[in-house]
Amino acid sequence: MKIGFIGLGVMGQPMAGHLITAGHDVVLYRVKDKSRYLVDQGAQAAHTAKAVAENAEVIILMVPDTHDVEAVLFGEDGVAAGLSAGKIVVDMSSISPVATRDFADRIVDMDCAYLDAPVSGGEAGAKAASLSIMVGGAQADFDRVLPIFEIMGQNITLVGDVGAGQTAKIANQIVVALTIGAVSEGLVFASKAGADPAKVRDALMGGLASSRILELHGKRMIDRTFEPGFRISLHQKDLNNALESARSIKMALPATAQAQELFNACAGLGHGELDHSAMIRSIEALAGHEIGG
Repeated sequence: MKIGFIGLGVMGQPMAGHLITAGHDVVLYRVKDKSRYLVDQGAQAAHTAKAVAENAEVIILMVPDTHDVEAVLFGEDGVAAGLSAGKIVVDMSSISPVATRDFADRIVDMDCAYLDAPVSGGEAGAKAASLSIMVGGAQADFDRVLPIFEIMGQNITLVGDVGAGQTAKIANQIVVALTIGAVSEGLVFASKAGADPAKVRDALMGGLASSRILELHGKRMIDRTFEPGFRISLHQKDLNNALESARSIKMALPATAQAQELFNACAGLGHGELDHSAMIRSIEALAGHEIGG
């Protein structure tokens, strides 16, 4: 299958790489020095998003935010300018569900299909092709793209109509942020109270408090390894989408708002580009105590 891929960041590079390795004809846009190896592996570099759409059956987007998706789709020499009837646009970015439905309507009006398919699993999941993929769209379109999703991920779910994938991703990011906060508070409390946080984590891993975040991010917190798998600044963007979406349906997300303030504090401390497990630094600042300090 001829696949277009736009967005070659931390996540996009390995995702596109898996498609190339699987034997698909892949056309890339925004190839830079750090992603040039994908062309060496057999992909084709295009000079515009329009050219990608002209030369692919399925066009995948993996860019940072809502305005980036809009610019790639509908800006000058964007994807929309290169579409023809029957093609499918698959947005795997994490963006606003409201904007997603608007983008989809505009693409469908061009006799093309649209799926929103945000992912969870971070850089590690992208590299291991073990991403969870949450999809919104029509069953027939999902079935057509499913073999492509299976190359990049393992837990692949058609959640509902267009926009449902982004809604599921927001729910995911709420749960992840609140759990990071809970693990941060628990470990800082244990450390300041005089216990060894590493041993406390080991003890909790055997009980009901066990989670992937306690396992992976708890270790990051203890080892002080905050190189980004998923940056705080990106999680802030996702929680902004959560809070704006909740306001639009007249719902309060009090714990989510608090988690966002902790991320905001991290950004104020200069930690916005660290991994989101570095939320613990805001808890440590409030406690006047650093784990291991």
